Parts: sequence; structure tokens; C-alpha cells
Amino acid sequence: MILRAAVTALTAFTVAAVLAESAVAETRAVVPAEPLAAEMTGRAVSFLARDLETQGICVLEGSDLETRHGPWSTFKIPNLLIALETGVAGGLDAERAWIPTRRPGARYWPEDWRRDQTLESAFRRSAAWYFQDIAVDVGARQYRSVLETWRYGNAAAPEGSDTFWLDRTLRISVAEQVAFLSDLLSGSLDVAPESLDALTSASLDTRGTGLDLHGKTGSGPFVPGDFSRPFEGWYVGWVARDGRPPVPFALYARAATYGEIRDFRRQFAIRMLTECGVLPDGFDR
Repeated sequence: MILRAAVTALTAFTVAAVLAESAVAETRAVVPAEPLAAEMTGRAVSFLARDLETQGICVLEGSDLETRHGPWSTFKIPNLLIALETGVAGGLDAERAWIPTRRPGARYWPEDWRRDQTLESAFRRSAAWYFQDIAVDVGARQYRSVLETWRYGNAAAPEGSDTFWLDRTLRISVAEQVAFLSDLLSGSLDVAPESLDALTSASLDTRGTGLDLHGKTGSGPFVPGDFSRPFEGWYVGWVARDGRPPVPFALYARAATYGEIRDFRRQFAIRMLTECGVLPDGFDR
């Protein structure tokens, strides 16, 4: 990973969290926050990327990598895999009917949630009700077993809950998001190639020359159900590179309103990946 920004050492505590028990010596780099301050005004931002080829890590200065937050819709990454691995969904074309009496639409629902969905369309549109139905079929015990094995945050999935990733019961840190994706993409998790291929297809964001950006957004009120409070959000994914191992990353942001993180999270993640030398200037323009 080639950095254009100044490179500094991370603290031993932060490195210990990021390495996630890896014994491999890593290149550690920090992107200075001051030149980016105007873009981050009014927002708390944390970012981490890990190059699976060099094992180098790149972090935004001042990032909080250890505090756990609700994953919101970024949980659709493991949830899609769990649906496929357990047989609850037979493929990306697995369709479910939207039944308004069972899953009544909320005021904030976009129009494209209010219709039947496939696993792929529900992932891309972030249709929460589809994955709530998946949660009922998978069951809490199976979730806990898988999430503990995958070391996904606190692995919390209470019995009878189909909203545990939407109410901050399940929590995960920036470092843990990247560690999970690192294990997944390096083949350390027991996931069928067909399931990983399905995730790769559904998560594709932008194609570039020799580079593909994969990602999933997620957001919600910092106090679940209280839309007058600050909002938190994510953009989590990886950069696939032709002939080389990928670079998983996670960006977490918090601001006073949803509008202040809606587009920012993805745009700033791309900016950070550019600063880290993973994406070229002008990517996605």
C-alpha cells in the first residue's frame, strides 16, 4: 500500500486491535486529519483499510478503531452469506413477497422497499423487512453460533429478535469490521465459494480499470427510534484488484443529521482509499 500522505506510527494499543492476533509484521500508516478537516466539519469520522497483500494498514488520524457501534445495514454482508450458507435462501434470486400487514411500511421507507424483493435487490436497496424475514427463519441460536465463529463484534442475537442489528444490540468496531472482511476474503472462514461469489456480485459498487469497489452502506439514529438525535453511518467493503489480494476497509461517521452522513460516508471512504494509495485519483468520476 503506497501512501501519498505523511506516514506515522500507530500506538501499540491501536496496532494490537488492528492486527487481530496476526503475527505478521505490518506497515502502519496514518493519514493526517488536518488537511481533511474542512471535509469532516461537524462529523466524527474513523477509517481503516488493510492491504491483504502486504498486510499494511492505513488509518485516518484520530480514528476510534475499538469502540463498537450498531452495524445497521452493513450487517447485510454477513447476513447474505448466512442466508445462503444455511439454505434459507437458495441464491441471489430467492424472492420473498412483501406483506404489508406483516411488515407495515414506516414513514421513512423508500418506495423501492414497498414491493417484493429478491435477496440481491434487498441487499442493494437495503430493504430491511426482507432481512428481518431471513432472521426469523435462521433463528437466534444459529446466528450466535456463526457470528461467534466469525468473531463478528459482540455476536449478540437475542431470542425472538429480528432487529438485533438495527437496535444496537449487535455491535461491532471499525477494526472488527475490517478483521471480519480480512478473514472472509483471505479464505479463513468456512464459506462456500458460491456464497462468496454471490456476495461479490451483490456488493459491486463501481468498476474501474483493474479495480472493483465493493461496499455496503448502513445508518441509523444514534439512539434507536429517536430521529431527533445524531445519526451514525458506515461504508464498509473492499477493493478487488486484478491479480492481487483485495483491500478491505471500513468507514464510520457520526453527525447531527442523516443528511450530513448520507453521501459523505461513501465519498469520504473513496477519498481515504485514494489517500492510502489504493484507488487512483478521479476514481468514480
